[in-house]
Amino acid sequence: MKLAWWMLSGSVLSALLVTALFSAGAGRSIWLGMLGPLASAVISWIAMERQSIRRPEALTRFLIKAFAAKMVFFGVYITALLRVGTVRPFPFVISFMSYFVSLHVLEAIGLRRLQAGVLKGNK
Repeated sequence: MKLAWWMLSGSVLSALLVTALFSAGAGRSIWLGMLGPLASAVISWIAMERQSIRRPEALTRFLIKAFAAKMVFFGVYITALLRVGTVRPFPFVISFMSYFVSLHVLEAIGLRRLQAGVLKGNK
């Protein structure tokens, strides 16, 4: 749960900073580019932690299902925002990709630590 708070606070603070540096018109696109990856990362991280406590042997199966769900979610999310035209494409895509990559790197690091703790019996 601690990692989820780091993801949330880091994303919000960086979005505030980036929004302050760019024009007001890009702010909405930057925030919407951040919200999708952030929601996905926080929800999946909390679910991963719970799964590793309940049934650590089923974590890989869970991760595969989560990956499929994320693919569908991101496809719908990006398509909806770009088709409806509520965002400026360039700031949205840059923001989305930046948060998508950075939050998934944090998830990967957290997952490695989570599995190392389970394997060592530190849970």
